[in-house]
Amino acid sequence: MSERIRVQQLDTPAALEGKVAPGRRVSLNFALSLESGEDIENNLAAAPVVCVIGDGSLLPGFEAALAGLCAGDAVDVVLPPEQAFGASNDDNVQKIPRYRFPPDLALSEGLLVDFADRQASYSQAGLIRAIDARYVTVDFNHPLAGRSLRFRARIHAVE
Repeated sequence: MSERIRVQQLDTPAALEGKVAPGRRVSLNFALSLESGEDIENNLAAAPVVCVIGDGSLLPGFEAALAGLCAGDAVDVVLPPEQAFGASNDDNVQKIPRYRFPPDLALSEGLLVDFADRQASYSQAGLIRAIDARYVTVDFNHPLAGRSLRFRARIHAVE
């Protein structure tokens, strides 16, 4: 007696119907927090947001956590730094001579400063980590780099 087994690939259009997948428009509520529970962003009690999977509005790790979910599904995962904002890179911490800063800028640790090129066509934010008589230590890593993050989401619609 032989059994018939039906095999369906998960990446076929029929298998992905109604599921979160690249190119799909998704309506969801979400919360992003540190492992300590401190909220970074939370719209769980607000109107859902809409995004298109794969358009760059969500980090790839967040999209991977949503992949395959349907309307009504929820996810609650802790993403390691590599799946969130990446590992902290020591090369992104630089000592900049203090004289390079405007004299009227009140420098303080924790101050976020925007650095632009001469044409102002590119800018990069940097967080002041330390200040001494000669140098200002600036961290150009994303503020959440090196942090594991808890990502919670509830899917309302997938189109």
